[in-house]
Amino acid sequence: MAESSFETRTIASSSMKITVDHWPGDGSPVLLAHGGGQTRHSWGGTAAALASHGHRVVSMDLRGHGDSAWDPDGDYSMGAYAADAQEVMEWIGAPVAWVGASLGGMTGLHAVDAHPDNFSSLTLVDITPRPAASGVSRILQFMADNATTGFASLDEAADAIAAYQPHRPRPTDLSGLAKNLRERNGRFYWHWDPAFLAVRGAPDSEHARDRHHDQLEAMARRITIPTLLVRGRLSDLVTQAEVDAFMDMVPHAREVDVKDAAHMIAGDKNDVFTDAVVEFLATT
Repeated sequence: MAESSFETRTIASSSMKITVDHWPGDGSPVLLAHGGGQTRHSWGGTAAALASHGHRVVSMDLRGHGDSAWDPDGDYSMGAYAADAQEVMEWIGAPVAWVGASLGGMTGLHAVDAHPDNFSSLTLVDITPRPAASGVSRILQFMADNATTGFASLDEAADAIAAYQPHRPRPTDLSGLAKNLRERNGRFYWHWDPAFLAVRGAPDSEHARDRHHDQLEAMARRITIPTLLVRGRLSDLVTQAEVDAFMDMVPHAREVDVKDAAHMIAGDKNDVFTDAVVEFLATT
């Protein structure tokens, strides 16, 4: 299926508007959910490749990200994300293979735990219930930098990303980066709600490290559907220790280690990542 065959749609989720790209098809549905601070465009060619293998594919912008609505009350709880996911899945109308990166993976854990019959499989992309603390801190710091001040140009934003991801060549074509930024008053801002970070920084929130990770581990141990963990070997969020712990939680899970990829696996090694997901879905 050609990449041009997708359509962009808006789905109402409990008064929240969720934007998705949809590749129609008769095959089993796959739902792609990006990480915090990303958008539905972060998957590179993965969605089109899955569609070319016959899948019906939906790539969503999580609330507060991309072209989905920002919550006026700043509700970026995991319960809210899981509720949005449930409504998108109801729109799809069939059990989905959930592919979630980071925040999208945590959303998948919550959604699978609440409605396991709505899923055919779960793929977690560089996220486990107990990610490495140093990696979490580095991501949140990167997101906090320039969150409210923005950038003077796309080149300045590209420089910031290159400093954060030194293993990845700095792009010369910034058209992809432009999809994740919006220009306001001559400056470029990440296209996500800064209130998203405030929730994660509050010491009494559900995201307080130990409490939420205990909850995610309990959810992981209840998983019975086919599960795949895709880890970037250069990731400081999911090291081998986190992989080993996850395999203890979900003994039936499969694991793929992507060489030369860090946390943003789909962007670092898109073909390798996509091939791993295609192969997994073909056998579940």
